[in-house]
Amino acid sequence: MGWKGYKDLRKAMNRKYLPTLSELIDRLSIVQLKEVLIPEHKKEYSQEIKDMVHDIELMLNEGVQINAEMVRAIVVLAQINTHIWNNEANYRKGIKEGNSLELTHGLNGIRCTAKNIIQGIAGGRKDYKIDCLAADFKDWEISWNE
Repeated sequence: MGWKGYKDLRKAMNRKYLPTLSELIDRLSIVQLKEVLIPEHKKEYSQEIKDMVHDIELMLNEGVQINAEMVRAIVVLAQINTHIWNNEANYRKGIKEGNSLELTHGLNGIRCTAKNIIQGIAGGRKDYKIDCLAADFKDWEISWNE
């Protein structure tokens, strides 16, 4: 079952909202961090990764084409998720210098842009709220169209 199969399944099950390719890739990058950084639940995260990889493969088998722009967006997405993870972990540890919730929100804007680039290539719905304080963090600006 590929992406078309997902649409058929959604119709058959009366579902109206399934994760997009970018949402699966985003979640995969986060769960991959969890598998490594939360070893006491490695087995559960490993299964979740396996399930997501399976679903991504189904979508790709339905004709979603990966190009260099999408690969870059996936790399940026994984990097941003790592920075968000580290920023929030340090903030919870009381390390305030260079670690703020505002930074997480700013990085989230970049994350949303990366997901939208993936969806622009793959097709499907996008998230249109991408500002998320990103303008306040110029050092994190990605050179998407340069």
